[in-house]
Amino acid sequence: MHGTPLGPTPPSPLPTERLQFAMPPMHEAVEDERRHRKERLAGALRIFGRRGFEDGVSGHITARDPEFSDCFWVNPFGMPFKHVTVSDLVLVNSEGQVIEGRYHVNQAAFTVHSQVHAARPDVVAVAHCHSVHGRALAALGELLDPITQESCAFYEDHALYDAYSGVAVDALEGRRIATALGSRKALVLRNHGLLTVGDSVDAAAWWFLSMERSSQVQLTARAAGRPVLIEHRQAVATREQLGGDLVAWINYQPLWQDVSRSEPDLLS
Repeated sequence: MHGTPLGPTPPSPLPTERLQFAMPPMHEAVEDERRHRKERLAGALRIFGRRGFEDGVSGHITARDPEFSDCFWVNPFGMPFKHVTVSDLVLVNSEGQVIEGRYHVNQAAFTVHSQVHAARPDVVAVAHCHSVHGRALAALGELLDPITQESCAFYEDHALYDAYSGVAVDALEGRRIATALGSRKALVLRNHGLLTVGDSVDAAAWWFLSMERSSQVQLTARAAGRPVLIEHRQAVATREQLGGDLVAWINYQPLWQDVSRSEPDLLS
């Protein structure tokens, strides 16, 4: 390395094409895409289990099958999220009937998921759990306020289902919830909890994680004082930067890398 009177010449920057940056994989074979979605589903369930999102047998994440678009992979009824493996996952049709797998499915919970999937063909995955801070926000019947960068991702892109009629066990209630969601990424179910969707398992899982944390921040800030809202134009601009499913997928990758490396048995 040649020197100058001011010191050594700094190394040249590496070409950007030599730097690694993960993007969502593309699979030509439907079998490969199915395996990918199942792996990510098992991983997301374990991450949710780590975070304490399950409450008894409540909670589901569903992933649309890439070949049979009206069939969905889902976690088995009664199995702890932290124990789920790829081979444990169950494939059900739009009526919640098991067509592949060894376990039952929580029919009440799947009723909501099936109607959301039917109303939103663009959605690959739906996540709904009874998380603590999500339920607290839902008990207030409120939406997320634009008070942080993260909560701005949901600004004018989530809604409130302002009703509660007990455990959702019929298709009509599921259709009402799907209608309330509309084209948005997330829903606060009053007195119930949170629901998020995405064009990948990774995106739906990330939105749920981020929405739960944003709920916690909002409740904490309000308990401490009066939160300052981010003004409309800045909130919209932030949502446009951070509110897409690709950004959600990218944000989720450190979590996927952690769980897949530390718990490789999930892939079995």
